[in-house]
Amino acid sequence: MSDPQHDANDAEPEGHEGPIKTPKQLIVTVVASFVVPILGIILLVNYVDFGTRTGAGSDGLGAEAVAQRIQPVGRVEIRDAANPGVLRTGEQVYQGVCSSCHGVGALGSPKFGDTAAWAPRIKTGFDALWNSALKGKNSMPAQGGGEYSDFEIARAVVYMANQGGAKFDEPKAPASAASAASAPN
Repeated sequence: MSDPQHDANDAEPEGHEGPIKTPKQLIVTVVASFVVPILGIILLVNYVDFGTRTGAGSDGLGAEAVAQRIQPVGRVEIRDAANPGVLRTGEQVYQGVCSSCHGVGALGSPKFGDTAAWAPRIKTGFDALWNSALKGKNSMPAQGGGEYSDFEIARAVVYMANQGGAKFDEPKAPASAASAASAPN
């Protein structure tokens, strides 16, 4: 008679067999477990690295982007003070720099068109008014703080004073400006 426990220990258990049955299958499985992930990583890197980029900074080394980054911050412009090129009228100079104070009568300046405020100043004459405008007076800076020629300042003085009741003649253009204005373009 046979012992039931002994027969159960001698028999191979069912369902405990692995898929690898030979040493050749073991070698193929080990090599595949290393090669397949490495190939997957290589393919993923190629997919990410070689795709076209449309995001920010993708054209940072382009010719236009480099030129924009290295463009000059400022520039130097040299002007000939004796020959301003296009001379501005008295009204243009007034609108450009004088109107900020004379338009409202700020800091004790005579208000534009106010004959009572301009009368005592007009009595001093054109040369006195022009000298005050060129050199500055009280709170008014020299040349009204603008970048105008002496002739343009004279035009502005005549414009403002005539609006305040004066009868000053328009100043004559300097010889260099008159020849530039009469030259054909």
